[in-house]
Amino acid sequence: MAENSAYMIIPHPQETKYAGGSTVIRGRVPVAFPEEFASEASMLQQYLEEDAGIRTVLKEGRRSGKIVLKKDTALDSIPGQYRIKADGNIEISASSAEGVFYGIQSLRQMIVRDTSAAILAVRNGEINDWPAFQWRAFMLDDARNFRGMKNVKLFLDEMARVKMNVFHWHLTDDQGWRIEIRKYPLLTEIGGKRDSTHIGGWNSQEYDPNPQEGYYTQDQIREVVAYARQRHITVMPEIEMPGHSSAAIAAYPWLGTIGKPFKTPCRFGYAADLFNVTDPKVISFLQDVLDEVMELFPSQVIHIGGDEVSFDMWRQSSDVKKYMKEHDIKTLSDFQLYFTNRMSDYIASKGRKMMGWSDIGGNPHDNTAGVADSGTSLAEGSVIQFWMGDLAQIEDAAARGYDVVNSYNMRTYLDYNYEWIPLKNSYDFYPVPDNFPKELEDRIIGFGCQLWTEWIMTDEKMFYQAFPRFVALSEAGWTEPENKDYRRFLEGPLPKLLKIWDSKGITYAPLEETGE
Repeated sequence: MAENSAYMIIPHPQETKYAGGSTVIRGRVPVAFPEEFASEASMLQQYLEEDAGIRTVLKEGRRSGKIVLKKDTALDSIPGQYRIKADGNIEISASSAEGVFYGIQSLRQMIVRDTSAAILAVRNGEINDWPAFQWRAFMLDDARNFRGMKNVKLFLDEMARVKMNVFHWHLTDDQGWRIEIRKYPLLTEIGGKRDSTHIGGWNSQEYDPNPQEGYYTQDQIREVVAYARQRHITVMPEIEMPGHSSAAIAAYPWLGTIGKPFKTPCRFGYAADLFNVTDPKVISFLQDVLDEVMELFPSQVIHIGGDEVSFDMWRQSSDVKKYMKEHDIKTLSDFQLYFTNRMSDYIASKGRKMMGWSDIGGNPHDNTAGVADSGTSLAEGSVIQFWMGDLAQIEDAAARGYDVVNSYNMRTYLDYNYEWIPLKNSYDFYPVPDNFPKELEDRIIGFGCQLWTEWIMTDEKMFYQAFPRFVALSEAGWTEPENKDYRRFLEGPLPKLLKIWDSKGITYAPLEETGE
């Protein structure tokens, strides 16, 4: 019976109160809404039809209906805040379209089928809810193994279901360039293709002999951005620099440091070259690319990577040595930081912010700080995405005044196997580390979970790695720790989602293989 069914919602709401009885949904359901929520009403209509076969009649400008979307300016203390009341009718209130959309996602999960009476209903009660963090991201690596439009939209749909709001799109790397740049067509004609693909793990010498290629046209990029915007998701592009750049250099060898032509690399974990950032032509190229990227993506934040730069190539370069001497740059770490700040300043001149992985100005593999402390600082306003190393780097960056996205790899890397990161480890993740200074907590703006695709060549493998950890991590960004309950997650809303994924052809790791 619906009146006895607790709300099974992922991510779990912050405040829930139950009342007696239930609200039955039958016939053609009238949905009332103001003009500014027209897009959300249309999405609600689509969701209810697809989820449960519920037919709706949209009543724009009306204030009464079986379901009412209501503007309430009092619910504006936290972006994304919403309230749902069910008491014979259903009212979703928020001060913004974003909040209404999140309320709709909760309503989708609140509806239960009363098999004894053959009706659909929602238990009467009230939900007051808001996100714990404003940055709730999922990253798809489309560069190593191209995933395509269908999969991108599927992930956006599942992100929307669990109220994640940033799609971090990793579009370039050593093994592939996946975004059309009209001024430089060889980036996709050459850099978007490779002869074969490394398989079998980092130490393997095996290759899949089939050519691999693919990229997104600018029209497709706009389509994805619009699709995401309708679901209140920001698409943030990542264009790797100065490392992880071999595919671009394969297309235009004059971009590189070593000055030798080569094919787009097929081996993972291998960098054939990196950008020669002493050359003004290379800087102009990167600015040209960023100009086209920023025209396509309205995201306030643009990610430039910056991780795992192989200093060996710069160390052997006479151009780099000369440039460092002329500009009084003492170390290669400072040299990277100097370049990064040039890019950050350029992005800032366009009214945007630069984000980079925590190795910007340092290398976590060498246990150096994420932001180098050598007389130079990362440009003001930059956002740091922490991924590997000592958690103290997060405090260091926050104390320096930088916003931080916590993507600690041993909790958020979905390509890692389930022995390394069991489902419960993902569920228990919280972006603020233990014993973190209270006065710095606001500097941690949220989290990201990452699906790197070096060893993912099929959709089935991709989904298996992502699900169900993907939705477990959604609570890291939304639900306050005191409101989380792993057993409730496993036994309540998750089984409902498994049935939905079954119907959509989404493979997932069986719970017994997640160590549960």
